Amino acid sequence: MIEQTLILLKPDAVARGLTGEIIRRFERVGLKIIAAKMLQATADLINQHYPPARRELLINMGRTTLETDKKLGIDTKNVSGTDDPYELGLQIQKYNVEFLQSGPIWALVLAGPHAISVVRKIRGATLPSDALPGTINGDYSFDSSHVANSTQRSVRNLVHASGNKEEAELEIKIWFSPNEIFDYQSVHQQFMLT
Repeated sequence: MIEQTLILLKPDAVARGLTGEIIRRFERVGLKIIAAKMLQATADLINQHYPPARRELLINMGRTTLETDKKLGIDTKNVSGTDDPYELGLQIQKYNVEFLQSGPIWALVLAGPHAISVVRKIRGATLPSDALPGTINGDYSFDSSHVANSTQRSVRNLVHASGNKEEAELEIKIWFSPNEIFDYQSVHQQFMLT
């Protein structure tokens, strides 16, 4: 019943002084922090997280860009130089590596019932332009894939959140060693799970 998930507070969250507010939202709902560290990520670490060899992941990122541009009536090939989903995904992956290296980040592991889906609901849509008010991305960002791609940069969406259980397990192992992850009884567990 208890899940673990990884979140990364990206350089834009750190530079804007939003880390405390973002962490507060996750803790307030009852998720507990079982691992946390601030670091300057290396290209190697980021490429493990967003591996360029994961063709399906890259194609999905490219398709999202194509869908967004189509909704906005934008010629993706004219803006990005290609309309091939895989090539767009490679561009986005490059932008992600550059952005995550641009400043310090916070990496955290959160635990709790349904932690993966709860975190993603609180964070909101990956593209801030699609995020609902009340979510982190809806309240603190307005960026879109179109704006990011047209300026050749990563989408500024403050928080990475694992998408599913398999992804969470893989990502946690990339960012944390087992001795950096702690377990303890939280007040929420005492009142909600017993």
